[in-house]
Amino acid sequence: MAQSRVVGAVEIGTSKVTVLLGEIVGDAGLNIIGHTSCSSKGVQKGVITDLKAASDCVHAAIMTAEENAKTRTDEVYLALTGSHLRGNFNVGTTTVGSSDSVVRSADVEQATVDAKRRKLTADRTYIHHIQNPFSIDGQQVENPLSKEGDRLQVGYWSVHADREIVSESLRVISGIDLEVSDMIISSIASGAVLLEESEKDNGALVVDIGGGTTDFVLYRKGFIVLTGVVPVGGDHITNDLSIGLRVGRKSAEESKIKNGRAYYKAEDRTEKVWLYGDMTIGDREYPLAAITKIIEARVSEIFDIIKDQLVDADLYVPADIASGVVMTGGTSRLVGIEEVARRSLGLDARQSEGPRDVSPDLRVPEYSSALGLLHYALKGQEDEQQHAKPVGIFPRLRDILNF
Repeated sequence: MAQSRVVGAVEIGTSKVTVLLGEIVGDAGLNIIGHTSCSSKGVQKGVITDLKAASDCVHAAIMTAEENAKTRTDEVYLALTGSHLRGNFNVGTTTVGSSDSVVRSADVEQATVDAKRRKLTADRTYIHHIQNPFSIDGQQVENPLSKEGDRLQVGYWSVHADREIVSESLRVISGIDLEVSDMIISSIASGAVLLEESEKDNGALVVDIGGGTTDFVLYRKGFIVLTGVVPVGGDHITNDLSIGLRVGRKSAEESKIKNGRAYYKAEDRTEKVWLYGDMTIGDREYPLAAITKIIEARVSEIFDIIKDQLVDADLYVPADIASGVVMTGGTSRLVGIEEVARRSLGLDARQSEGPRDVSPDLRVPEYSSALGLLHYALKGQEDEQQHAKPVGIFPRLRDILNF
């Protein structure tokens, strides 16, 4: 009888903690057997600020999912976000060593080592080394082995993080007697399950808008060439509404959900909506424009920052992003947000539909990253089609951090 293991996919967000449990049985695939989502505690902008509060919250969420599934979790895959994440693109080069100029495994290894040669300061640690195409004498090749040429090159998009922040995230899980098998950046996890291979080949931008941060990943010719985190999310929209409309955060959040639209229209000036205040302010009537103008300003800012980062990396080439923008995360539910994305980024935009092979209650933006984590649990640490992560980097990271 095939052995099975239960994998927990855990996303510790600013607003919510999301847990999915998947059972992997031999080669039979993965079945989602439990899930839960609850309000987060001790987290700001994707970074843990209160270890005990965050640990208690995550532990409760995992226990709830386990009770629903009537099982125990064997290992955890953890999503990672936060503006502490940085990336750099490095190209490794080597001269083909054989006298007949045929590329062999030693040449591939040397080019790969050269691409990862960049050292970090003591307070930083690598999370992902994401492979891009090989080339021989300037010509891209899918597999360089046994090809002829003089110079072999390969590029890697390497993502690194604040060592202490990563350590705190690991302590949340280790403190409840579970082991983290891998950490995946939220945007990469989402992209793995939201895009078809053809969309990645044509170029696509995945934007995951959470409560405290917005993560994005850019695919070009099937490869991940850029990732980034904008320290702005849905909570900032709520704060703006609270200040601008002079209501409490609860009322601002309710108004955002009930009346909010991501862009302003002229007729919003004459349409009235009721805002429910608190005991000291009371209920008031406002023009809808007061809400939509505030939301549009903040949403536009998110996409403008992403565009600036693409431009700075010389990767803002609309023809190379033919599949457009795919949005996910809880804040992507805002009505009309795809219109703002089109205006700001100059690209086609759509809200994610979620993978077709999961139940409708999980085919929602809030579960994209967690579903992506289960994807990596099923595929293993190295997924050749996604070019996402080489074998061995996370065990080394865990050793460095003394876990």
